[in-house]
Amino acid sequence: MHRRWGMVNIPKLGRVRFRWTKGLPVGRRATTGNRITGARLVKDALGWPIAFRVQRIEPAPEPHTGPEVGIDVGVSIPLALSDGNHADHGRPARLPDGRADRDKWLGTGGKATLLRLEHRAAHRKSRRRPGEKTSNRLKRTYEQIASLRARAKRRATDWQHQTTTALARTYGVIVVEELNIANMVKSARGTAAEPGSNVATKAGLNRSISQEAWGRTITMLAYKTAQRRGHLHTVPAPGTSLACHMCGHITPGSREDQATFVCKNTGCGWEGNADLNILHLYRTGHALVPAAGRAVVRRPRGVKPTTRLTPSNSPSHPYPPHLVERPSRTSA
Repeated sequence: MHRRWGMVNIPKLGRVRFRWTKGLPVGRRATTGNRITGARLVKDALGWPIAFRVQRIEPAPEPHTGPEVGIDVGVSIPLALSDGNHADHGRPARLPDGRADRDKWLGTGGKATLLRLEHRAAHRKSRRRPGEKTSNRLKRTYEQIASLRARAKRRATDWQHQTTTALARTYGVIVVEELNIANMVKSARGTAAEPGSNVATKAGLNRSISQEAWGRTITMLAYKTAQRRGHLHTVPAPGTSLACHMCGHITPGSREDQATFVCKNTGCGWEGNADLNILHLYRTGHALVPAAGRAVVRRPRGVKPTTRLTPSNSPSHPYPPHLVERPSRTSA
């Protein structure tokens, strides 16, 4: 766009000036099949971004014929792929002392600034008397800290968008684990009668999981694969650490330790890395669950989810017939 600034009419606000960052179908560019249908202002710590809703008619793409892949989300490796093409954000997940780096999306200068602002906020807060209102200087310090946090979040979201777009373009079938993140990040503090153990360690792990935003990554993969006529499936988590990707059997004792998997099935006996077995388990489609539509379509309250297809009643199912899918346990 040649113009740097534009104007838009927002209901109940009137004319609002905004800065162009992307070309939009306005003026002669607007047609019946490509036009703006709405705008929305969103406030964050960095300002007031404006989001435009664009209606666009595009031809339906051809079915995605790319390869299939299993993806395991993690903290040390954000997205581990079964074919070895792991997606890493290029920033160490841990500090030199082994602690999780919650500010890894900030550079060296940003981390130093954040530490200085946090010390300043703690000092000013300690000088405040009980019942005294928060001073303007302390509020300003809090705003500066929030700006740095928002900048880090934008960088993380941008990495997620670029990575998920590349995955949706490359792979026709993507399989991920069905995670209950809300339960994973529950505190280990316990109660006064039954206090938990390793509370500080669990709290650090919870912060690392929340910072990776696995749910947002899966949501992006869902609608991006659907746009390209690919397929995203989820694998129910129970049993994945004990199931063998070669035979599909769940045998107790197969997971000998954190890194070693030896199938105890007498007819199989596959041996290898445990994480690699899980990745291949995702790829081969153990208990697959269609997930592409769940992230973009919300079913009405009270409506039961549809029954999943099984390999027996789906001739075009691309996975082995002995791996049968199970009923859904999650809602939209």
